[in-house]
Amino acid sequence: MTDERLIVALDYHDLESPKKLVAELGDAVDWYKVGMELYYRVGSDIVTWLKGQGKHVFLDLKLHDIPATVGGGLCSLMNLGADIVNVHAGGGYTMMKTACDMVHEAAAKQGIEPPKIIAVTVLTSINDEDWEQLGLDMPIKSVVLRLAKLAQKAGLDGVVASPQEASIIREACGPDFLIVTPGVRPAGSDANDQSRIATPSQALKNGSSHLVIGRPIRAAEDPRAAALAILKEMETVK
Repeated sequence: MTDERLIVALDYHDLESPKKLVAELGDAVDWYKVGMELYYRVGSDIVTWLKGQGKHVFLDLKLHDIPATVGGGLCSLMNLGADIVNVHAGGGYTMMKTACDMVHEAAAKQGIEPPKIIAVTVLTSINDEDWEQLGLDMPIKSVVLRLAKLAQKAGLDGVVASPQEASIIREACGPDFLIVTPGVRPAGSDANDQSRIATPSQALKNGSSHLVIGRPIRAAEDPRAAALAILKEMETVK
């Protein structure tokens, strides 16, 4: 059993722990997220290894800088073979469009398929109190939707957003727009440092295209059984 909508987060500090988890999960999981915690410690070796195992990689480094720097950074990451890469939508339209154009141009010159590029809208750890302290008057959902539309206008393939905003993004951006959602917790799981959360089935019903799930699988006594239980719940929503 596998479902490409499930992305397991490999939030580790060494190379052996993710290799062990990937081996345990076996053919149950095809997609993995490599974030800052792991990438900054072991570098590109983990991406190379995962691709060698036939897995898909979401390289979650959230680039946010001037347009040319972000574009150049994404081109470097593309050459590692990452399937999805991301930027911060807060960098603005020009940054997103320039980066997207640079990646597509570089991929065309090399004769390769470009990675999907998605934009982080508002971190799922941010709650209403955090938001108020930032001095932002618009509701979180309104800002998330505005950033999603801006990312789509810039030519990006989708966004990272909480499952609570997935429905309004899906309605506004259409059926093919990727909505990758962290903050997904099976019923009974701890929220940990996430604020705007939902269960796997709720997230999919809301319009999420991919679910990023880490601790509920990594920390389980039997990670494969935990993954299979999540996949079984996901099966109920097509």
